[in-house]
Amino acid sequence: MPLVAIVGRPNVGKSTFFNRLTEERQAIVHDEPGVTRDRVYGHVNWGGRTFSIVDTGGFVTNSADRFEAAIREQVHLAIDEADLILFINDVTVGVTDLDVEMATLLRRSDRPVLVVGNKADNNERRWESSTLYQLGFDHVYAVSAINGMGTGDLLDAVVEQLPEGEVQEQDDRPRFAIIGRPNVGKSSLTNVLLGQERSIVTEISGTTRDSIDAEMKFNGKDIVLVDTAGLRKRAKVKENVEFYSTLRTERAIETCTTAVLLIDAVEGLESQDIRVLTTAESLKKGLVLAVNKWDLLKKETNTVRDYEAKIRDRLKTLDYIPIVTISAVEKQRVHKLLERVIAVDEERHKRISTSKLNDWLAVVIERHNPPMFRNQRIKINYVTQVRAAPPVFQFFTNQPKGIREAYTRYLENQLRRSFGFEGVPIKMVFKQK
Repeated sequence: MPLVAIVGRPNVGKSTFFNRLTEERQAIVHDEPGVTRDRVYGHVNWGGRTFSIVDTGGFVTNSADRFEAAIREQVHLAIDEADLILFINDVTVGVTDLDVEMATLLRRSDRPVLVVGNKADNNERRWESSTLYQLGFDHVYAVSAINGMGTGDLLDAVVEQLPEGEVQEQDDRPRFAIIGRPNVGKSSLTNVLLGQERSIVTEISGTTRDSIDAEMKFNGKDIVLVDTAGLRKRAKVKENVEFYSTLRTERAIETCTTAVLLIDAVEGLESQDIRVLTTAESLKKGLVLAVNKWDLLKKETNTVRDYEAKIRDRLKTLDYIPIVTISAVEKQRVHKLLERVIAVDEERHKRISTSKLNDWLAVVIERHNPPMFRNQRIKINYVTQVRAAPPVFQFFTNQPKGIREAYTRYLENQLRRSFGFEGVPIKMVFKQK
């Protein structure tokens, strides 16, 4: 998907604008500059087009000597990453010296830039947005992120200027993205799998600066391996490095078929890891969890069993994800990991016949009937798999709204128990009979 980046100095309303476009409250909004710390990557659907959007707001330090440098760096990074840039300004303040400097950097780039005059909450403020033409761009769009005024016209312009999606030949090869926090061994694992030094490996976290796609064969099967990386070398401010490393990870998840989350055996599973897995699940990607640096742990009789139990306790509804313990440095079980990843990809493409599904449905309903809904008994009459990769199952019932999350979870668990789908997110749709 095309990527649109939101840039601008702090406190012009970038995060509020991001929340308006994505129709979610993902970014923290506060009057104090530089408070954005939450996930700031989402998707927008408009005019039949879907694009990714990223909010750079707040990822700067509060120290005076690094503040403006961090903002300049954000502009450079947005120029490198994005297909189109939304340059947000505050019409109630007008043009500042920092706005002028940012505009100069943006004009020198080859990226399309749309100037947005935010906080134009009434007609008088909309007229004031004309002062933003002095920034040197052809069009200025007056909007209000608070009440949504003007955002429709702006999105029309965004869609018009986005690059057309490339028409690619059908590529059935599995694409595996190795994702994870810095310094968990992503590059080391890639090098072992490829049998060559394709990525620079050091003990300094965040060394890898570009994501690398590599083609390889395993057991006669063609696959594409993606080493998700951090940032280009220009990134010097810590917040910006972490921010765009996360962005690269999210983009890699979008384009892969199966995501391999790599964690450090010593550090264990952290909240950030679970968030990444949840993102991959929401995009219906195959999922495998690899525990690297297993050679550093002191082993006992039930070390593997106990370690896996702790992870599954934290994963909760993601308990269908296979777990493989490896050591990239010692080359332990890396081929087993690859075998498991390929198996997950094959499970993702699996289809179950309608007759088998309905035989299964009769058994699981007899075992546990759906709950009552509005004093009416719910009947599920029929089920069929409507697609694969990812698998989608459509159930026909007299009361679709009566199928609650608990019963959906029951059906999913029974479906996995009978037909597998290890490491594969399943979508279940309930339609009116």
